[in-house]
Amino acid sequence: MHIEPGFVAPVKVMAANAAAAGVVAWGVFGSVSAALAAPRRQLAELVRAPWGVVRTVAAALFFSLFMQSFHLPVGPSELHFVGAMAMYLTFGFTPTLLGFAAGLALQGLAFEPTDLVHLGVNSLSLMLPLIAVHYTLGQRVLAGAADARVSWRRIVQLDALYYSGVTAMVGFWLMIGETETPFGSWLAFAASYLVLVALEPVVTLAVVRGLKRIETAEWVGHLFVVRSLRLAA
Repeated sequence: MHIEPGFVAPVKVMAANAAAAGVVAWGVFGSVSAALAAPRRQLAELVRAPWGVVRTVAAALFFSLFMQSFHLPVGPSELHFVGAMAMYLTFGFTPTLLGFAAGLALQGLAFEPTDLVHLGVNSLSLMLPLIAVHYTLGQRVLAGAADARVSWRRIVQLDALYYSGVTAMVGFWLMIGETETPFGSWLAFAASYLVLVALEPVVTLAVVRGLKRIETAEWVGHLFVVRSLRLAA
Protein backbone atom coordinates (compact mmCIF):
# COMPACT_ATOMS: atom_id res chain seq x y z
CA MET A 1 0.00 0.00 0.00
CA HIS A 2 3.03 2.28 -0.12
CA ILE A 3 3.17 4.94 -2.78
CA GLU A 4 6.79 5.48 -3.65
CA PRO A 5 8.30 9.01 -3.87
CA GLY A 6 7.89 10.60 -7.29
CA PHE A 7 4.43 9.26 -8.06
CA VAL A 8 2.52 12.18 -6.51
CA ALA A 9 3.30 15.85 -7.17
CA PRO A 10 4.61 17.87 -4.17
CA VAL A 11 1.53 20.12 -4.04
CA LYS A 12 -0.73 17.05 -3.83
CA VAL A 13 1.54 15.53 -1.18
CA MET A 14 1.14 18.70 0.87
CA ALA A 15 -2.64 18.47 0.52
CA ALA A 16 -2.51 14.82 1.62
CA ASN A 17 -0.37 15.75 4.62
CA ALA A 18 -2.91 18.38 5.64
CA ALA A 19 -5.78 15.91 5.23
CA ALA A 20 -3.96 13.23 7.22
CA ALA A 21 -3.21 15.73 10.00
CA GLY A 22 -6.92 16.61 10.03
CA VAL A 23 -7.91 12.95 10.40
CA VAL A 24 -5.41 12.50 13.24
CA ALA A 25 -6.70 15.63 14.99
CA TRP A 26 -10.28 14.38 14.54
CA GLY A 27 -9.31 11.05 16.11
CA VAL A 28 -7.56 12.68 19.07
CA PHE A 29 -10.06 15.42 19.87
CA GLY A 30 -13.07 13.29 19.01
CA SER A 31 -12.09 10.66 21.57
CA VAL A 32 -11.37 13.31 24.20
CA SER A 33 -14.75 14.98 23.59
CA ALA A 34 -16.53 11.66 23.92
CA ALA A 35 -14.73 10.95 27.16
CA LEU A 36 -15.79 14.27 28.64
CA ALA A 37 -19.35 14.23 27.35
CA ALA A 38 -20.81 12.57 30.45
CA PRO A 39 -20.02 14.70 33.55
CA ARG A 40 -20.61 11.87 36.02
CA ARG A 41 -18.00 9.74 34.26
CA GLN A 42 -15.56 12.55 33.68
CA LEU A 43 -13.07 11.72 36.41
CA ALA A 44 -13.13 8.00 35.65
CA GLU A 45 -12.56 8.63 31.95
CA LEU A 46 -9.68 10.98 32.69
CA VAL A 47 -8.10 8.38 34.95
CA ARG A 48 -8.38 5.80 32.17
CA ALA A 49 -7.18 8.22 29.48
CA PRO A 50 -3.48 7.27 29.78
CA TRP A 51 -4.40 3.74 28.74
CA GLY A 52 -5.70 5.15 25.46
CA VAL A 53 -2.22 6.51 24.84
CA VAL A 54 -0.67 3.17 25.76
CA ARG A 55 -3.02 1.37 23.36
CA THR A 56 -2.09 3.77 20.58
CA VAL A 57 1.64 3.25 21.18
CA ALA A 58 1.14 -0.51 21.31
CA ALA A 59 -0.89 -0.42 18.09
CA ALA A 60 1.86 1.60 16.37
CA LEU A 61 4.53 -0.87 17.51
CA PHE A 62 2.52 -3.92 16.47
CA PHE A 63 1.72 -2.34 13.12
CA SER A 64 5.40 -1.58 12.47
CA LEU A 65 6.22 -5.18 13.40
CA PHE A 66 3.52 -6.52 11.06
CA MET A 67 4.72 -4.26 8.24
CA GLN A 68 8.32 -5.36 8.60
CA SER A 69 7.45 -9.03 8.94
CA PHE A 70 6.39 -9.27 5.30
CA HIS A 71 6.55 -6.81 2.42
CA LEU A 72 6.73 -7.66 -1.26
CA PRO A 73 6.80 -5.27 -4.24
CA VAL A 74 3.74 -5.91 -6.43
CA GLY A 75 3.02 -3.73 -9.45
CA PRO A 76 3.15 -0.04 -8.54
CA SER A 77 3.08 -0.59 -4.77
CA GLU A 78 3.81 -3.22 -2.12
CA LEU A 79 1.97 -6.10 -0.49
CA HIS A 80 2.25 -5.90 3.30
CA PHE A 81 1.05 -7.99 6.17
CA VAL A 82 -0.92 -5.19 7.84
CA GLY A 83 -2.81 -6.96 10.63
CA ALA A 84 -5.51 -4.28 10.46
CA MET A 85 -8.44 -6.21 11.92
CA ALA A 86 -6.28 -7.87 14.56
CA MET A 87 -5.40 -4.37 15.76
CA TYR A 88 -8.90 -2.97 15.34
CA LEU A 89 -10.65 -5.74 17.29
CA THR A 90 -8.11 -5.77 20.12
CA PHE A 91 -6.94 -2.16 20.55
CA GLY A 92 -10.12 -0.44 19.33
CA PHE A 93 -10.93 2.14 16.68
CA THR A 94 -9.06 5.30 17.72
CA PRO A 95 -5.80 3.63 18.87
CA THR A 96 -5.68 1.71 15.58
CA LEU A 97 -6.49 4.82 13.53
CA LEU A 98 -3.73 6.82 15.21
CA GLY A 99 -1.45 3.79 15.37
CA PHE A 100 -1.41 3.57 11.58
CA ALA A 101 -0.02 7.09 11.22
CA ALA A 102 2.40 6.71 14.15
CA GLY A 103 3.51 3.28 12.92
CA LEU A 104 4.25 4.58 9.42
CA ALA A 105 6.25 7.44 10.93
CA LEU A 106 8.17 4.99 13.14
CA GLN A 107 8.84 2.66 10.21
CA GLY A 108 10.05 5.56 8.11
CA LEU A 109 12.38 6.83 10.81
CA ALA A 110 13.76 3.40 11.67
CA PHE A 111 13.84 1.55 8.36
CA GLU A 112 12.81 3.53 5.25
CA PRO A 113 13.45 7.29 5.54
CA THR A 114 12.33 7.83 1.94
CA ASP A 115 8.80 6.70 2.92
CA LEU A 116 8.46 9.81 5.09
CA VAL A 117 7.98 11.84 1.90
CA HIS A 118 4.57 10.22 1.46
CA LEU A 119 3.68 9.82 5.13
CA GLY A 120 0.37 11.66 4.70
CA VAL A 121 -0.46 9.83 1.48
CA ASN A 122 0.19 6.38 2.94
CA SER A 123 -1.50 7.23 6.25
CA LEU A 124 -4.70 8.23 4.45
CA SER A 125 -4.58 4.98 2.47
CA LEU A 126 -4.89 3.09 5.77
CA MET A 127 -6.96 5.46 7.91
CA LEU A 128 -9.82 6.30 5.55
CA PRO A 129 -10.73 2.63 4.86
CA LEU A 130 -10.67 1.98 8.62
CA ILE A 131 -13.14 4.82 9.17
CA ALA A 132 -15.38 3.30 6.50
CA VAL A 133 -15.18 -0.13 8.17
CA HIS A 134 -15.88 1.27 11.63
CA TYR A 135 -18.97 3.25 10.67
CA THR A 136 -20.47 0.46 8.55
CA LEU A 137 -19.78 -3.04 9.89
CA GLY A 138 -17.22 -2.64 12.66
CA GLN A 139 -18.90 -0.44 15.25
CA ARG A 140 -21.51 -3.05 16.16
CA VAL A 141 -18.84 -5.73 16.44
CA LEU A 142 -16.80 -3.65 18.90
CA ALA A 143 -19.95 -2.84 20.85
CA GLY A 144 -20.70 -6.55 21.30
CA ALA A 145 -24.04 -6.56 19.47
CA ALA A 146 -25.75 -9.95 19.61
CA ASP A 147 -26.04 -10.06 15.82
CA ALA A 148 -22.42 -9.04 15.25
CA ARG A 149 -20.44 -11.78 16.95
CA VAL A 150 -16.79 -12.31 16.08
CA SER A 151 -16.31 -15.27 13.76
CA TRP A 152 -14.02 -16.17 10.89
CA ARG A 153 -16.76 -15.20 8.44
CA ARG A 154 -17.31 -11.83 10.15
CA ILE A 155 -13.60 -11.05 10.10
CA VAL A 156 -13.40 -11.97 6.40
CA GLN A 157 -16.18 -9.43 5.76
CA LEU A 158 -14.31 -6.74 7.68
CA ASP A 159 -11.02 -7.54 5.95
CA ALA A 160 -12.64 -7.62 2.49
CA LEU A 161 -14.17 -4.19 3.04
CA TYR A 162 -10.99 -2.78 4.52
CA TYR A 163 -8.57 -4.00 1.86
CA SER A 164 -10.97 -3.03 -0.91
CA GLY A 165 -10.67 0.47 0.51
CA VAL A 166 -6.88 0.30 0.73
CA THR A 167 -6.48 -0.85 -2.87
CA ALA A 168 -8.98 1.79 -4.00
CA MET A 169 -6.93 4.47 -2.21
CA VAL A 170 -3.76 3.28 -3.92
CA GLY A 171 -5.61 3.44 -7.23
CA PHE A 172 -6.69 6.98 -6.43
CA TRP A 173 -3.12 8.15 -5.74
CA LEU A 174 -1.89 6.51 -8.92
CA MET A 175 -4.72 8.07 -10.92
CA ILE A 176 -3.79 11.60 -9.80
CA GLY A 177 -0.06 10.85 -9.88
CA GLU A 178 2.56 12.26 -12.18
CA THR A 179 3.70 8.86 -13.46
CA GLU A 180 1.47 6.95 -15.85
CA THR A 181 0.64 3.53 -14.43
CA PRO A 182 -1.01 0.77 -16.52
CA PHE A 183 -4.34 -0.38 -15.14
CA GLY A 184 -3.09 -3.97 -15.28
CA SER A 185 -0.31 -3.14 -12.83
CA TRP A 186 -2.78 -1.75 -10.30
CA LEU A 187 -5.07 -4.75 -10.88
CA ALA A 188 -2.19 -7.13 -10.10
CA PHE A 189 -1.52 -5.19 -6.90
CA ALA A 190 -5.21 -5.27 -5.90
CA ALA A 191 -5.45 -9.01 -6.60
CA SER A 192 -2.44 -9.69 -4.39
CA TYR A 193 -4.42 -8.50 -1.37
CA LEU A 194 -6.77 -11.47 -1.77
CA VAL A 195 -3.99 -13.39 -0.01
CA LEU A 196 -4.37 -11.17 3.05
CA VAL A 197 -8.16 -11.46 3.01
CA ALA A 198 -7.70 -15.24 3.12
CA LEU A 199 -4.87 -15.45 5.69
CA GLU A 200 -5.21 -12.51 8.07
CA PRO A 201 -8.62 -13.60 9.47
CA VAL A 202 -6.97 -16.77 10.79
CA VAL A 203 -4.42 -14.70 12.69
CA THR A 204 -7.05 -12.20 13.86
CA LEU A 205 -9.41 -14.87 15.17
CA ALA A 206 -6.56 -16.66 16.97
CA VAL A 207 -5.47 -13.40 18.65
CA VAL A 208 -9.02 -12.47 19.70
CA ARG A 209 -9.80 -15.95 21.04
CA GLY A 210 -6.50 -16.02 22.93
CA LEU A 211 -7.18 -12.69 24.61
CA LYS A 212 -10.79 -13.65 25.40
CA ARG A 213 -9.50 -16.62 27.39
CA ILE A 214 -7.62 -14.27 29.72
CA GLU A 215 -9.94 -11.27 29.49
CA THR A 216 -10.48 -11.18 33.26
CA ALA A 217 -6.83 -10.22 33.78
CA GLU A 218 -6.54 -6.57 34.79
CA TRP A 219 -3.82 -5.77 32.25
CA VAL A 220 -5.97 -7.17 29.43
CA GLY A 221 -8.84 -4.91 30.42
CA HIS A 222 -6.56 -1.88 30.38
CA LEU A 223 -4.64 -2.61 27.19
CA PHE A 224 -7.30 -4.24 25.00
CA VAL A 225 -11.01 -3.89 24.23
CA VAL A 226 -11.79 -7.59 23.82
CA ARG A 227 -14.10 -7.75 26.87
CA SER A 228 -16.89 -6.14 24.88
CA LEU A 229 -16.56 -8.58 21.97
CA ARG A 230 -18.88 -11.57 21.59
CA LEU A 231 -17.52 -14.71 20.02
CA ALA A 232 -19.61 -16.89 17.76
CA ALA A 233 -20.27 -20.38 19.08
